[in-house]
Amino acid sequence: MIARPTVTVSYAQTLDGRLATVNGGSRWISSREALRFAHVLRSKHDAIMVGAGTACKDDPQLTVRFASGKNPLRVVVDSALRTPLTAAVLANGAAYGTVFAVTKHAPTGRCDEACSLGATVLRLPADNKGRVDLNALLSELHALGVGSVMVEGGATLITSFLCNHLVDRLVVCIAPKILGRGIEAVGDLGICELDDSLVLADTSVITYGGDIILDSRVEYP
Repeated sequence: MIARPTVTVSYAQTLDGRLATVNGGSRWISSREALRFAHVLRSKHDAIMVGAGTACKDDPQLTVRFASGKNPLRVVVDSALRTPLTAAVLANGAAYGTVFAVTKHAPTGRCDEACSLGATVLRLPADNKGRVDLNALLSELHALGVGSVMVEGGATLITSFLCNHLVDRLVVCIAPKILGRGIEAVGDLGICELDDSLVLADTSVITYGGDIILDSRVEYP
C-alpha cells in the first residue's frame, strides 16, 4: 500500500443525485448555510482537489472565504493542462498555492507558462484511460507533506477516486431539489451485485438551511 494522504470526497447534489443541470449549471444547488459548512470542511484539509472540467467550467477560487482558517493547497487534476492561464486558481498570486497534476499530454509550453506564474506542475504517469494516475498523484502529494485531501469534483474525478478505492470519507450535501435529468454525481463503478456495493459506515446526518449533509466513512467489499 502506498503512503498517501487521507481522502475526503465532498459534493452537493440534488435529491435525485445530480451535480448539475444538463447544461452544466451547478450554482447554487446547496444553500448558503451548506456552502459555509463546505468552506469550514475545506479549512480542515491540507489540500483541495478538482478536475479540469470543474476548473474550466466553474472557475472556482478554492478558498475558505466563507470560513476562518488558512486556504488549503489547490490541486487541479488536468492531464493536458487545459485550464485557462487566466483562471482564478492562478490569478492575483493564487498560483503560488496551486498544483497542476498533468501527464505527458500536457504541452511543455503551457506547463512552463503555469510555472512562470508561480504554480507547481507535477508531470505524472497516466492510468489505463489516459488520465492522471491517482495513486501516483497521492504519493507525490504525501511527499510534499500533504496529510489530507478534499476532493470536490467533478463527477469524473469523484468516480475515479471511488473506482480506485481511494476514498476514506464521503460528505454529501443533498439539496431538496429534483432535476430529473442532469450530470450524475457518481458514474459507473463496475458494480453488478449488491454484495459488491460500497458501504457507508458510522454515518452522521446534519441539516443546514434545508439541506441534508451525510458524513460517512467508506468501506470497500
